[in-house]
Amino acid sequence: MKRLVLCLMAMMGVLTLSAQSAITSFDEVLTTRRSIRSYDATKKISEAEVRELLTAVQEAPSWANQQPTHYYVAISPEKLAAVQDMVGGNKSRIKDAPVLIVSTFERGKSGFFRDSPANEVGDGWGAYDNGLSNCYLVLKARAMGFDTLIMGMREADKLRQLFSIPEGETIMAVISLGYRKGEPVQPRHRPFDDVVKFF
Repeated sequence: MKRLVLCLMAMMGVLTLSAQSAITSFDEVLTTRRSIRSYDATKKISEAEVRELLTAVQEAPSWANQQPTHYYVAISPEKLAAVQDMVGGNKSRIKDAPVLIVSTFERGKSGFFRDSPANEVGDGWGAYDNGLSNCYLVLKARAMGFDTLIMGMREADKLRQLFSIPEGETIMAVISLGYRKGEPVQPRHRPFDDVVKFF
């Protein structure tokens, strides 16, 4: 009986610590999300957790619900090492991230009606929808206690070959996923009135 009580007390302690470290509000997600360039090598992320994350990302809006975004997940040591060699100067920054995600979008879907561009933006709408999906990804990741870095420096042709990405998809970014090592400094933002105009 004494062992059972001790076991229950230990479990309660773990649950209390977990609850204290969880992100508790959307505002906290927004204010604590950062582009992380140093990851804790001792903390891993499971495939099940990545599936939970990307299932939530499917809720992102897209043009006429076309859902043009695709994700290719490097989680095995071999694929992680390969992708790390394809992100230019970010390699050393993301070397300890346990997951790397390649983000793409299908061309000719968002922004098109009957194979014709709906307006002058054309496939820019696919990139826009991809950005919305990636926004959901980084915010949901933060809500789950993870951290991210969206990298535009990447070798698209090599990534296409590594993951057999179809030619009809544009490779936009590689996103690292892991746990921050240390606390990053909050960057300064432009003055509100420089970016928002009311009429």
